[in-house]
Formats: sequence, C-alpha cells, structure tokens
Amino acid sequence: MQNGTTEAAQSASQAPVISANNLDLTFQTNDGPVHALKGVSLDIEAGDFVSFIGPSGCGKTTFLRVMADLEQPTGGSISVNGVSPAAARQARAYGYVFQAAGLYPWRSIGRNISLPLEIMGYSKAEQQERVERVLDLVELAGFERKFPWQLSGGMQQRASIARALAFDADILLMDEPFGALDEIVRDHLNEQLLKLWARTEKTIAFVTHSIPEAVYLSTKIVVMSPRPGRITDVIESTLPKERPLDIRDSPEFLEIAHRVRDGLRAGHADE
Repeated sequence: MQNGTTEAAQSASQAPVISANNLDLTFQTNDGPVHALKGVSLDIEAGDFVSFIGPSGCGKTTFLRVMADLEQPTGGSISVNGVSPAAARQARAYGYVFQAAGLYPWRSIGRNISLPLEIMGYSKAEQQERVERVLDLVELAGFERKFPWQLSGGMQQRASIARALAFDADILLMDEPFGALDEIVRDHLNEQLLKLWARTEKTIAFVTHSIPEAVYLSTKIVVMSPRPGRITDVIESTLPKERPLDIRDSPEFLEIAHRVRDGLRAGHADE
C-alpha cells in the first residue's frame, strides 16, 4: 500500500504544471464571433521557461489569461497544478506580471509590493521580510521607500515582478513585461530575469513579440498563428542554462531563431 502511495505521489509530482487540451475560446461581439483560440494543446512542466510568440491578435495573451482564470474557454480543458484555473487562482498558485507595471503612485515601492500580502492577511513582520527578500531578488534593495515616479521604467517593471513574487507562488505568468522598454534596458532585464529564474526555479510562461527575447530566455518556444490562435510549432531549446548575452551571436542561437521565424511565416501562409 505504501509503495502504491509513493508511486502516486511521484506520478503527481511529474504531472504537467499547466496542461491544455484542445482549448477553444470564442468571444461574442456585436460584429459576430471572434475565434481567439482554436484546438490549443500544450503541457508546461515544472521549472520550464516557456515563451509564446506570434503576431498581434494571435491569442498569446488570451491563452495566458485563460491560465490565470481571467478569461473562460468555450471548449476543451485546462488545468493548473492539476486543478481548474479558478481553483489555482484561489490557491494563489501564480503571480501575474502585466505589460504595464501598474504601480500605485501614492504608495511607496515597498507598499506596492506588500499590497497582495496585506490583502492575504500576512503580519507586518512577514510582509517586511518578504518585501526585503523580493527586492533583493530583483536587485532593488534600498528602493523600498521610493515612489514609482522616482524610478525608471525598467525599475518599475522589476518592482512589478517583485510584487508578483512576494507571496512565493511556483508559477509566474508574464504578459510582455519588457515590450515598452528600450533595447538596452530590455537586454539587461532579460539577463536579470534568467538569473531570477535560475535562483527561484519558478515555472514561467512569458508572452513576447521578440524572436531574440524568446530564444534567449526560454527552454521551450511556442509559436502561434494569426487568429484563430493555434500552435504551429513547439521548439525545445538546446541552449545551455547559463546564457551570456553574446550567446545570441552563436550558430546554435541563430538556428533556433531561424526556426521560430520559419514557424511565424508558416502560420501566416496558412491564413
């Protein structure tokens, strides 16, 4: 009996963290139905860094929002940590980072980060300990008393990531968090995010429009087609976990980027 229990526990631990099966989502609008996702099936394993790339309107963000229980699918199924997205949200299984930092200007950086902890009922001492820890993780130690307007756009987005990490969920959902930043800042934050991922071993789902960003960050790249959003390719990265920025000049990196580009072209050709 004990052996059976152990096997069941091992099986559960090996189950995908996020699993979508034949997922559909159709929005009803005044102009008729909009097919945002069609027949999407994907497994994301624990510790994966999965990037979603595709043209605007292909359903990348919609898929992320379905994972987060912010949109409801109209067909198929999806589970997060083995339960429905709604149950996962109630269990606070994930942190969500939006395209804009979304920091309250009247709250200090520390109090912005502690907001979800306040709502969840953590003690003041626990809030302080967690705020200090995540500020250190995103290299913003010492900025706790600053206000958002006193920080650059990149620093604000790091504070937003810290807020999503504050309650230590195992899953981080990131919707194009660096899209509005200039290339130099974006490169720096890409490096920092990889280091953060290595330190925390979170499972990350990341939406981007940038091929170099997707290839640099990911263990797995999901290429999506124009609407209705379908997965046209899933590329397993062969790059090492340690990735200096100059790896982007390597033949291996360029080969993966070429495959992503071909997948995007093929998706358009299928329209």
